[in-house]
Amino acid sequence: MSKPLWKFDKVLAATGGRVEGSGSPDISSVSIDSRTMEPGALFAAIRGDNLDGHEYVAQAFQAGANAALVTDDAKLEATGMLIRVPDTLEALNRLGAAARARSTARVIAVTGSVGKTGTKEAMALALAPSGSVHASQKSYNNHWGVPLTLANFARGQDFGVFEVGMNHPGEITPLTKLIRPHIAIITTVASVHLEFFTSEEQIAEAKAEIFAGLEPGGVAILNRDNPHFELLNKRASEAGAGRIITFGVHDAADARLTGLNLVGDASDVEAVISGEAIFYRIGAPGRHLAMNSLGVLAALHAAGADVHAGARALEKYQPQPGRGARTQFRLGEGRVVLIDESYNANPASMRAALESFGEISRADCPRRIAVLGDMLEMGETSSRLHGDLAQPVDAAGVDVVFACGPHMRALYDALPESRRGAWAENSQGLEVVLLETVQAGDAVMIKGSLGSTMGPLVKALRAHLKQKGAQPQ
Repeated sequence: MSKPLWKFDKVLAATGGRVEGSGSPDISSVSIDSRTMEPGALFAAIRGDNLDGHEYVAQAFQAGANAALVTDDAKLEATGMLIRVPDTLEALNRLGAAARARSTARVIAVTGSVGKTGTKEAMALALAPSGSVHASQKSYNNHWGVPLTLANFARGQDFGVFEVGMNHPGEITPLTKLIRPHIAIITTVASVHLEFFTSEEQIAEAKAEIFAGLEPGGVAILNRDNPHFELLNKRASEAGAGRIITFGVHDAADARLTGLNLVGDASDVEAVISGEAIFYRIGAPGRHLAMNSLGVLAALHAAGADVHAGARALEKYQPQPGRGARTQFRLGEGRVVLIDESYNANPASMRAALESFGEISRADCPRRIAVLGDMLEMGETSSRLHGDLAQPVDAAGVDVVFACGPHMRALYDALPESRRGAWAENSQGLEVVLLETVQAGDAVMIKGSLGSTMGPLVKALRAHLKQKGAQPQ
């Protein structure tokens, strides 16, 4: 029988809670979602902007929760053991801090304007040959996602990989101080969340907050090619980093890209890591993936993990749904390639996705269709940034563009008539015309910020292709 994640008395000690009910059950996991919770879990009832977890305590117990973390003032009929605290989010933070304090793992934190989640996933995959790995689920990178991930950090794990996000200054500092990483990575700094920042340099300063939690003598890993490298390098040094490792194509980079060949659904990489040549394959195409893989392998080297085994493991890397996942459908004598980039979008990720899209073989897919939704939180520069996408659209050889949202109208108007598929105020308005357009021989990329709701177009196109007899491969 496996050891419990938490002994009940340790949960009480960490949270400072008082018990309502009898018994002292062990805890198998910590959850804030009664729908996906496993039996034996501690259900933490978090009050958010739109939902109050206290409304789901009964469902949590029905699903097998051993206990629920609730506020002192919550009026609940106890159908199971309750742990009462003044503030459940603060209690979750304290439980996460206790998990971090008892851990002997090497801890890595990842942030950046683009590529956080993919880098975190690649890191977990590459570390696996060297030991047990605990990593953030999905994009659990905010004020509740980080403590939740930490609270599930089991004693005895060899490595911990945590993703850290933000869209305002000051958000990363408390998260990194909770994580206390031995190694901190900034993938890149780019023009995102400009609604909340006055400049890209301000964004760099916000990303540099990750060094505030760096363990004494810890390692900072930085993109040597980024224009804000000198600033980030300075901030890492000021924060007490014992070593700064760089990656990129720059001649001075410690992990340096020396060759890249995008072949079908993979990327063949040649690199030099700390003076040693290495060749490996990533199981998805994209220059941005290759660049971030350098940071991954640099982190492995710093963590004392097996770099060569980690590099070999990257062949199994697959992008997640909404973050570049590719599906090929056999349709008649041809095929349709669907690229799901519907989870997020900003100028940097748009350009990276379009560059990768442009590498799709014309022999397999003669026509390239881009379905692009608004990039949100761009502030006063939004119209210009959307219009500027005409250049990477052209460079990628996109044949037809379907545009969605008021901001993406700027791109649509900047395109020649021959490349305009359709524009609509929202994604629902594009569904019929898109489904009527797609045929065998097409590669279709659907991308936009989460708030532009491009995901339903991915589902609709999948369902449409299956209805026409297409089979995913």
